[in-house]
Amino acid sequence: MMWSVYRGIWKAAVIALRTSRRPPPVRRLLCTCGGVSAGLADAETIFALSSGHGRCGVAVVRVSGPAALTALWTMAGLRHKPLPPRTALLRSITDPETKEVLDRGLVLWFPGPHSFTGEDGAEFHIHGGPAVVSAVLQALGSVPGMRPAEAGEFTRRAFQAGKLGLTEVEGLGDLIHAETEAQRRQALRQMSGDLGRLYQDWTHRLKRCLAHIEAFIDFSEDELIEEGVLNQAERSISELISEVERHLQDERRGERLRSGVHVVIAGATNAGKSSLLNTLCQRPAAIVSPIAGTTRDVVETALDIGGFPVVLSDTAGLRDSPDVVEREGVRRARERVEQADVTLVVVDCVQIPSDQHSVPFLQKHLREVLSTQDPAHIEQCVVVLNKMDLLSEQSRQRLQTELSSWAAPPSVCLVSCQSKEGLQDFLSELHQRVKHLCGDPLSGGPSLTQARHRAHLQQCVSSLRQFHRYQDTDLALAAEGVRRGLTSLGRITGRVGPEEILDIIFKDFCIGK
Repeated sequence: MMWSVYRGIWKAAVIALRTSRRPPPVRRLLCTCGGVSAGLADAETIFALSSGHGRCGVAVVRVSGPAALTALWTMAGLRHKPLPPRTALLRSITDPETKEVLDRGLVLWFPGPHSFTGEDGAEFHIHGGPAVVSAVLQALGSVPGMRPAEAGEFTRRAFQAGKLGLTEVEGLGDLIHAETEAQRRQALRQMSGDLGRLYQDWTHRLKRCLAHIEAFIDFSEDELIEEGVLNQAERSISELISEVERHLQDERRGERLRSGVHVVIAGATNAGKSSLLNTLCQRPAAIVSPIAGTTRDVVETALDIGGFPVVLSDTAGLRDSPDVVEREGVRRARERVEQADVTLVVVDCVQIPSDQHSVPFLQKHLREVLSTQDPAHIEQCVVVLNKMDLLSEQSRQRLQTELSSWAAPPSVCLVSCQSKEGLQDFLSELHQRVKHLCGDPLSGGPSLTQARHRAHLQQCVSSLRQFHRYQDTDLALAAEGVRRGLTSLGRITGRVGPEEILDIIFKDFCIGK
């Protein structure tokens, strides 16, 4: 009996001591994205057009907050009537002050917490003409306690209510901005919580490790902790480091898929670089002329290659020039080549000397364009032999025979931007390159999609290695490394709670056993 009393006093003392030396618990990290100031969402009710601006058949106006029901009562003639949740009702929508009928449309009621934001919510599905939308928004603004929503505020309230984690919020944003099929698949997978669940699993395991280590620090001298607790934590941390490092070794596939694969067209002047850009874009994106050096700056355009996003850049022709503007264009071209995921080295077939073997000529040309002999850099380029329509059949056969003798060559494609010959084979090659760089967003583990995720995960691994460095000399310092690693993971998901460690200590351990 006395022992249980002492044990209770001991627990209370430990909790008090830890609470005094730690900052106040933080349930969530609140972001300031989209122009929304940090802090908890206020009690005001917000409204906004959710279906996008411009003329359309149907527009959706969303309302969220405690006055959402009042808006339905006053504008849809539903005062004091029981509203079935998530059921569309056809009603006349009126101005609450003048009682003028503004439109006739559907209204829906979403009682909290079973709504997108977790608050009471409502939707008005109205005709999408600018005058109708403007009138309904003005009428909502006249309802007491309501104001227009700021950018991203609905999603921010959903995050604060625990409906979405930060990774799910980012996935939702990516889904809204997805322009290709592969981007849509990746964003939908992230929004559904695959990536968040992976990071939450790591967070939960790390919390247990930290709880075990801190319990060992506080109670091991009194032999109140089971044997092997510290060894178990060490094994778990080592496994976690390996898993995070494998996750980081993804060759940035998810980030490429999110932002687009950077493909750069480079080569000598008048090789047909701008013609290739226009052919791929199917529009005159760049000026084409027989005058050498027409392109002075980088011309950039976004493409969808087989469902994958590509940022295609046409660059200035590479040559020595006395013109200061052209020299700047050449400098920018070389800079883009160094940063490219794929480089399309365009060569004029007609300029290949007929009195010498084509392979040494092309090898020298590659070195001049890429400014490197690094095999990895050469491997990421595609040699595009343009203007094949100007070659005789005999010259084509000779060129293909010589190319077949090239040991470990890069990909080589013969095309004609004028006659479109060889273009389909070239597009197939480019599609395979882009697909390999982006990967399949639906296979394997969820992709790492944000640079901030990568930075926090790298910081997490670095912090966890601190545990291994100090576990034999200073266990308190080693535990601090685990705590910092846990904080880095929490910054990705938006959930950080130091008090949860204490919960696990007294839940998982039978103190006094």
